[in-house]
Amino acid sequence: MVRRENSGEKDFPWWLLAICAIGATLALVIASSDLYAQVFSTVARGVRITIFVTLVGFALATLLGLGLALMGLSGSLILRQVARFYVEVIRGIPILVLLFYIAFVGAPALVWLINLVTQPLQAAGIMDPVLVRDISLLWRAILALMIGYSAFIAEVFRAGILAVDDGQVEAAEALGLNRWQRFRLIVFPQAIRTILPPLGNDFVAMVKDSSLVSVLGVADITQMGKVYAAGSFRFFETYSIVAYIYLILTIGLSLLLRRLEKRMRRAQERN
Repeated sequence: MVRRENSGEKDFPWWLLAICAIGATLALVIASSDLYAQVFSTVARGVRITIFVTLVGFALATLLGLGLALMGLSGSLILRQVARFYVEVIRGIPILVLLFYIAFVGAPALVWLINLVTQPLQAAGIMDPVLVRDISLLWRAILALMIGYSAFIAEVFRAGILAVDDGQVEAAEALGLNRWQRFRLIVFPQAIRTILPPLGNDFVAMVKDSSLVSVLGVADITQMGKVYAAGSFRFFETYSIVAYIYLILTIGLSLLLRRLEKRMRRAQERN
């Protein structure tokens, strides 16, 4: 028999206590050791880039994923087929391969297209030609993460929207609400309860996958660790600190998401 999480008897979170104890011990080691403190201060410089890449990439992927989900559920056969083609192709490509492809194939192709469209403006001297180096590696990495995760997020949105009872939509239609009003007032508020848990999991996963941008030389946590370890040969200390920082970010996010899910579950039970 499977124990439900919201049953009367709840397990004490020993796992969280153990993680906090390990985290506190490592914090004391970092504070008391000059070597670990130096490694931590160096690697921590990449936290800002990691957070920026994750937040911007996930926000763009969520918007694109929602658009793809709506296309996949639209009444147009063409839009449905285009959305399904995109999702199936992108889901079949590893994020690392997609990162290289966008950085070294997609970016030059985009520059070529921009120059082709703006050729009359360039000929008139109104604007200068766009160069590949004008698109930074940081934004190429963000674009790759956006494209890669949008396919998975689209399926999350699609499943959440389909989980809404058809009777709710029919009742809203009977009240005279148009398609946009039905989605905004009836469908989406109910679908978000189903969407939020897997969407939160994707967000935590992107925090970890943002480490892949280090292959392009973007100065995130992993890249700062690689550079320090290569120069000092302190691989154990460096990558222990890198793992420690990622665990702080991901476990902290997971706990926040669990609390949000419980709050939404209680609100749903009250209603």
